[in-house]
Amino acid sequence: MKKIAAVLCFAFSVAGAPALAQTAAAPATAASQAAPDPAAAQAVRDLLDSMNYRKLVGDAFSRMAEQMPQMMRSSAEATVRKTPNLSEAERAKRMADIDKRLASVGPVMTQLFNDPTLVEDMVAEIVPLYARHFTADEMRQLAAFYRTPVGAKALEKMPQLMGEGMKIGQKVVEPRVAQLMLDLQAK
Repeated sequence: MKKIAAVLCFAFSVAGAPALAQTAAAPATAASQAAPDPAAAQAVRDLLDSMNYRKLVGDAFSRMAEQMPQMMRSSAEATVRKTPNLSEAERAKRMADIDKRLASVGPVMTQLFNDPTLVEDMVAEIVPLYARHFTADEMRQLAAFYRTPVGAKALEKMPQLMGEGMKIGQKVVEPRVAQLMLDLQAK
């Protein structure tokens, strides 16, 4: 189980690198952590409702649970393939070990991402985030937009765009992560 946790931590650390970079670029202050005023918090909740946020996030988590084991395998395979001085037998052995460990990841990921409190915890964290960056009036305008046909279409296409964007991100990031792993192993 510790190995699975380590693999998950690695996967999320790679997947979350852009978010971490943004966080590092804009450190939170004590004032930014204060609870939003009730009107702003309600405006965020209304905005999230107009966006069908809970469904969007739940669906995204479901897709992530399905795709993560294969993404992790692809990344591991690329690293193994690029590891110098490994015989084909050693590569096959490492991949067999990875496949064995990843076999239990799918159910663990599904359980993690299907936890109903996960989406509610996300909402609780999103409310102050949006309230820091948008006024209550701006959030009401966004909510009105998402209730229009174009806004509804934007929301409908968002999961597809996010999925395709994730594939693009994987295609761009995976070789760099594999090279980084090789560089770290060489040191």
